[in-house]
Amino acid sequence: MPVSLRTFSLSLTSLCLLLPGDSLRAEDWQTTLRAGAASTPRYSGSDERVLAPLVGVEIVSPYGFFLDSSRGLGWGFDEDDFGLSVYVGASDVRKDRKTGYKGSDDLKGMGSIKSRPVIGLDGRYHMGPIVLEANFEHALEKDDDDHDTGSAWNRLKLSLNMPLYEGRYGKVIGGLNSQFGDGDYLRTWYGVSAAQAARSRFGAYKAHGGLISRGADLTWTMPIDEQWSVSTVLAVQYLNHEAADSPVVERRLQTSLAGQVVYTF
Repeated sequence: MPVSLRTFSLSLTSLCLLLPGDSLRAEDWQTTLRAGAASTPRYSGSDERVLAPLVGVEIVSPYGFFLDSSRGLGWGFDEDDFGLSVYVGASDVRKDRKTGYKGSDDLKGMGSIKSRPVIGLDGRYHMGPIVLEANFEHALEKDDDDHDTGSAWNRLKLSLNMPLYEGRYGKVIGGLNSQFGDGDYLRTWYGVSAAQAARSRFGAYKAHGGLISRGADLTWTMPIDEQWSVSTVLAVQYLNHEAADSPVVERRLQTSLAGQVVYTF
């Protein structure tokens, strides 16, 4: 899991028209099912952890349209050295009480950050074995949302990934990333308004836009056969001072470990 970025909007239809028809075609429908578990912080900055199930599905059509449980509904293409996808999905949530695998009682009085529609854009550029990636997301605002927890926000993630090992024991890919957010993003997830401070145990804190965190991850994929594989991901995020100085942040270094069985057909 922050200078205002301009509001992002993109017409899926018009984007499709800018690209040659051949680049949209895939050989056939492809479905990927994932099941596993992840050990993660209860929220960004929490020192509490939760072991949560991971269940996901992705369906990709012959013309590049996809339905992905982790991103949403969208369209994309991937050439030899460049890929692009656009999607509409739902933002993450944060509850101010411990509810199942979400939220924490430590956030009591802060108000819950509800899910809302998100427009996203993913870009990939291959430089030999190195892959540069950018992901931009704009969360929409609802008229009846609370200003402290429901404002529209923008987030940008830049990543660099490269293979570290490929052989008998599968494939290991290492990655580095940086995440940025506008002022509304930082205020939503790390800020504490005067009203929130009066209801919670935290002092008021005004967060400004900029760098959210820097991180690294390792992904180990072990194929079982042509359809089955096992994937393990270790991810580390180090919160930048604008986020780390927030009173809701109890631990600056955030780690996650996830394992999944993947079936593709």
